Order: sequence, then structure tokens, then C-alpha cells
Amino acid sequence: MKNILITGAGSGLGRALALHYALRGCDVCVADKDREAGDQTVELIDQTQGTAFFEECDISSQSSVDALVASLQSRWQSVDVLINNAGVATAGSLDSESIEQWQWAIDINLLGQIRMTQAILPLIRHSNAYHRSIINIASQAGLTPVGHMGSYSVTKAGLITFAEGAHFELAPENIHVSVVCPAFFATNLHRSLRTEQDGMRALVNKMVGESDVTADSIAEQIVTANEAREFMILTHKDGRRAHMLKRLLPNAWYLRIVKKRMAKFSINASK
Repeated sequence: MKNILITGAGSGLGRALALHYALRGCDVCVADKDREAGDQTVELIDQTQGTAFFEECDISSQSSVDALVASLQSRWQSVDVLINNAGVATAGSLDSESIEQWQWAIDINLLGQIRMTQAILPLIRHSNAYHRSIINIASQAGLTPVGHMGSYSVTKAGLITFAEGAHFELAPENIHVSVVCPAFFATNLHRSLRTEQDGMRALVNKMVGESDVTADSIAEQIVTANEAREFMILTHKDGRRAHMLKRLLPNAWYLRIVKKRMAKFSINASK
């Protein structure tokens, strides 16, 4: 039985991943700062005859992460798969996002993932599993950013770079590191969106509302791609197309296409 640690597993994609891994016979640690949400995920897994338990953890707090490590060391002694899923959503124009909002996003979306990886890595190294993995949930916004999502895009771009470096560094130890870059999908992340700009919440809701991709379908793709030892996991057809266009087209052509595409997603149009 594999030991799977998932941060932010109380809802959304984290919950979907927890359910998928539990159905595959894994023992799942549901880590989340929201105890009620985490307990609900464990209850759902219990109903499927899966095995899971909850651990409260705030990835922006080193002491909270250290407490999680101590608990897992006592219970499991090793971790086979770490999924760095916990994160926050931010949005706003360049002149509306405060430095405090930037710092908050960076501390959770980027430093939180790094903090967790550094803390859990000794337990992963202690695992005897043939396939040991670290899966980092970034975003399409880190690959093909657009306007009005500065702090969010920067943290996700940083996470992609971190994952790539870790992929090379840990490969000799047969520890596979991957990064997932989903675009907008039906989840509750937008409900906790932090923004200081009028109209921005409605704009993000509009983008999420246009997606027919579910957390469950993304979780299934992640599990399958990780088993195939893929590095970059692009879960959306449009996202794969945008990434390809950015890589292959002259920069001026790509920028013109994106500007035209994003014109309909103006803040005024969303009100």
C-alpha cells in the first residue's frame, strides 16, 4: 500500500486526487488547514472503503509543516508520493494588487510548496517504493500568462521552474518530479479569490464558468501521467494549444493572438 500525502485535499482538485488514489488502494493523508473540509474528504474516502486520515497543516507556517512531518514519521516512517496541491488564487491589475497581496501569494503558492518539499524529502528518500514522486500543482497561468493575474502567474511560473530544477536534481535518486498546469476548471478556488479590484471577481467567475473540465477528470489525468513518469502535465486542450503556439510562433504573432482572445474578457464586459 502506497503512502500518499496531498496538501489542500479538503476540497477541489486535492479532494479529487485523494479519492482517486484511495480507490487505487493507497493510504492517503488528507492535509489541509480547514479541518472540517479535510474531515469531509476522509469521510468520502471511508464511504468507498478506502483508507485515509486527516492532518491539519498550513503550508505557509514552518512549525505547522514540521508538526505534519513528525506525525507522518511516527505513523508511516516514509512517504511514497507528495502532491503539492495547496494554493490560493489572486487577481488584479498591476496598480491594484498591493505588495501585501503579492507577498501572501508568494508565501503560499511558491514558498509553501518549496517548504513542504524540503520537509518531506527525507521521508520520500526513506521510501522503498519503486515509483517515488513529487507532483506540483502549478497552473496554465505560469506558462502562458495573461493580464490582471500578475501575482498568481508569477508564483505559478516560479513553481514550474522549481519543479524542473528538482526534476533534474532528484532523477539520479529515482525520485520523479512533475508539474501540472491546469487552466480554468470547475472548482471552488475562485470563491476564495483575493482581489482588491472591482469587477475582477466577476471576470474570474466568467472564465471558470466557461470551462466544462472537472476536478475529477484532471485528477484522473494526473494519476495516469504520473504513472507514465511525465514531467509537464497539461490537462486542457486549449492550454496545450496555447503552449505550443507560444513555443513555435514568432513572439509578435503569439502576442497578437492572445490580445485578441482576451479582449472579450474585459472587466467591464464581466459586470
